[in-house]
Order: sequence, then structure tokens, then C-alpha cells
Amino acid sequence: MTSTPLVTERTVSISKTSSVSRFIRRNAAGYLFLTPWLIGFFVLTLYPMLYSLWLGFTNYDFTQPAATQWIGLSNYIKMFGPTFGLKNFTAPSGEAVRGDPYYMKALSVTFTYVFVSVPLKLIFALAVAVLMNQKLRGVSFYRSVYYIPTLLGGSVAIAVLWRKLFEKDGLVNILLGSIGLTDLPSWITNPNYALWTLVLLTVWQFGSSMIIFLAGLKQIPQEYYEAAAVDGASRVRQFFFITLPLLSPVILFTLVLQIITTFQAFTQAYIIGGGSGGVLNSTLFYTLHLYIQGWTYHEMGYASAMAWVLLIIIGLFTAIVFKSSGLWVSYGTGE
Repeated sequence: MTSTPLVTERTVSISKTSSVSRFIRRNAAGYLFLTPWLIGFFVLTLYPMLYSLWLGFTNYDFTQPAATQWIGLSNYIKMFGPTFGLKNFTAPSGEAVRGDPYYMKALSVTFTYVFVSVPLKLIFALAVAVLMNQKLRGVSFYRSVYYIPTLLGGSVAIAVLWRKLFEKDGLVNILLGSIGLTDLPSWITNPNYALWTLVLLTVWQFGSSMIIFLAGLKQIPQEYYEAAAVDGASRVRQFFFITLPLLSPVILFTLVLQIITTFQAFTQAYIIGGGSGGVLNSTLFYTLHLYIQGWTYHEMGYASAMAWVLLIIIGLFTAIVFKSSGLWVSYGTGE
């Protein structure tokens, strides 16, 4: 009677060992092929993320790594402190810390940029996709042409070209002057218009969203439109009551993708704004401010904290979009 539990435990142990051995034999080849990806994930993604999380609680300066000290939440207080009247405070290390007076400005500029450019870009992309879905002569050529701005739009060369177009003596003012308009501003250096030139540049890069919408439109059965036409529904009613509901999952996907991408915009603001956020910080994007803090002022700990706040902001907006999708996204299940 007393030996039974011992035999049972030994049997279970042997069974577990053999199960692990079988698992290894069956999956060894798969994990071997996954090894490069796993190394890349842990070394190039996970480790840098965790390291930056730790740096966000320090005063790390890559020019003086030996002087790194743990300062707790000081970097986060530095971000939001001036908003609540806390402009100067002392870190746990005893170091005097000055609040960041430009952080909320960068946040405001970025929010304005995202909330304006993303809807405009999606609306324009959807309108062009609907047009490209028609049986028109040379439509394949136009699809390719409209996709080119997406391939080029994020490059430094296009940002430089865009800056030249909207300068005081740029092509835009030349064209506007040719139709009688006078006293035209330098759109890039005028704080009232600089951000809107970047919004226009973003909307111009509508090609990827257009392609995604066009693929979604191709999946909608033509029988729905034919039945609606028989019932006397106009093209407008067909668009709002057939196209949009059936395309809503694609719209959700594209919306989330564009929110994530637009929050991380950097190249356009850096080149067009002269690397400093433009006149009166009118183009001081969050990522540009993060770059300035980390690589100009060498406050890499503070820049790391800013990066994690940006990650949280993007995560919150993505979660809000997914949470609200139940109100406007239809998956054809009748719900």
C-alpha cells in the first residue's frame, strides 16, 4: 500500500519526461527555423524596450553614462508638471529638475495633426478608391500613379521638395499669384499655416489606404447593388447603406493603421520645420520633441520616458477605436 504513491509519482515523472521528449522531437525543426526571428525579437525588440523602460526612471546621458542615477518618476513629472504649476522640483537623487515647457505644445500639435489628417486622408482615399473601382479606360494606370505618393511621401527628398513648394517664392505662390492673388505668405514659416502644409502632405500620401479600400470594394457582391437599383435606390443611398456598412471592417483596419503611423510621423516635421519645430513650435511633433531631447540635449532618460508615454497614448486611442467599433462596424453576421 505504501509503495503505490511512489510508483504513481515515478510513472507520472517518466510520462512527463517522455512527453517533453516527444514535443522536442516533433517541433525541433520548427523552432530551429524560428531561431533567427526569436533572436531578432529578444535582442532587437524586447531587450531595447525593457531597457528603455528602465532608462525612463533615470537621468541617463549617453555622453556621461557613469553619472546615471535612479530618479523615479521625475521624468514623468517633468512632462506634466508645468501643466499643474510644478515648473521646478528636486529629483530623489537630489538633482534640481526643470519642467518641460514645450511638452504640452508638442502633444497639442501632434493631436491636431492626427485628428485632422487621418480623417481627411481616409475620406480622400475612399473617394478615389470608389472612383478607381469603376470600369474606366486606363484605370490600372491611374491606380499605379495614385500609389506613387505613398512610396515617395516619407522620403527626405519629398520633404525638401514640399518645403520648396510652399516657401515665399515657391511654386504654390507663383500659381496663386498667376490668378491675381497678392501678398501671399510663406506657408512653411508662417505659424498659422505651417502645420496645415504637413497635413496636406499626409493626405497626399493616400495611396496605401486607397489600395486597401479598393481591395475591400472588390469583395462586395454586385448583386446587392443590382437589387438596390431595382428598388429605386440612388447611387448615394447605395453608398451609405451598402458600401459603407460592408466596408466598415476595412475602414476599421485602415483607421487603426493610420492612427499608429501618424502619431509616429517625424521626417516631414524634421525637414520642413528645420529640425526645431518651426516658427513658434508650430510643427513641433511629439517625435521631433523626443528626438531633440534625446539627441540634442542628451537627455536620453527623459526621451525614453516620452517614448513610453507615446506608446501608452497610441495604445489608448487604438483601444478606443476598437471599443467603439461595435457601434459602427458590421461583419455581416446580423449583429
